[in-house]
Amino acid sequence: MKAYDIVKKARDIQRLSTIEIINALCSDFMELHGDRRMTDDQAVVGGVGLIEDQDPITIIGIQKGRNTEENIRRNFGSSGPAGYRKAERLMKQAEKFQRPVLTLINTAGADAAPDSEEYGIGEAIASMLITMSELTVPTLAIILGEGGSGGAIALALSDQVWMLENSIYSILSPEGFASILWKDSSLAAEAADIMKLTATELKELTVIDRVIAEGEKGKTFSNEELAERLIPEIKTAFEELEKQDSKDRVANRYERFRKF
Repeated sequence: MKAYDIVKKARDIQRLSTIEIINALCSDFMELHGDRRMTDDQAVVGGVGLIEDQDPITIIGIQKGRNTEENIRRNFGSSGPAGYRKAERLMKQAEKFQRPVLTLINTAGADAAPDSEEYGIGEAIASMLITMSELTVPTLAIILGEGGSGGAIALALSDQVWMLENSIYSILSPEGFASILWKDSSLAAEAADIMKLTATELKELTVIDRVIAEGEKGKTFSNEELAERLIPEIKTAFEELEKQDSKDRVANRYERFRKF
């Protein structure tokens, strides 16, 4: 499959979403709102859940819409500074109460509107990266669809980073890459071929730890089937991370990202 074909699959609005994973993973979930400074950015869904009625977990994810109305409300999955500050607030809360953190990513990039720049989107992302680098609790990031630029890496500085088979992770979109390199966004397919943005390529480069299959024997899993298969893997990953000493986890995370 060509890289740009995977780009188009990653952008499908019907892909497995943050809310669907929360519903499959948690027996109970309380969504928390607001960044305590500005507003509640609805592109970011975050809160505290219980796994099998007993194990608490903090989940933070970027949520796109499934129709025009919802996409407008969620800003098409592009969070502004309030969304990242909300996420940072929830991560600090998770650290305080020693809850593992799961982040779920599907964004073309952070909101680049003038208001976002005015209210400090760059600082919000930088602060998120610092916070994630210092967490002593286990962390896991999963890229569900698009993993675009700083908007994605802000939630992906984790102990482990996974990608769904037909997701992408890159510094910018193929259209943006083609516009900068060749001054022609219509060459996005050619750009995608050389950007190494697919899950398979990034696994080979050790940028990510795992590729999650979205089907088998020629059959594509439904969102429900994919979530059902993914949930035990998430539980196992956190169980293994919990066994590590917290200082070792932080040191390993540091070494992981320094090598890039």
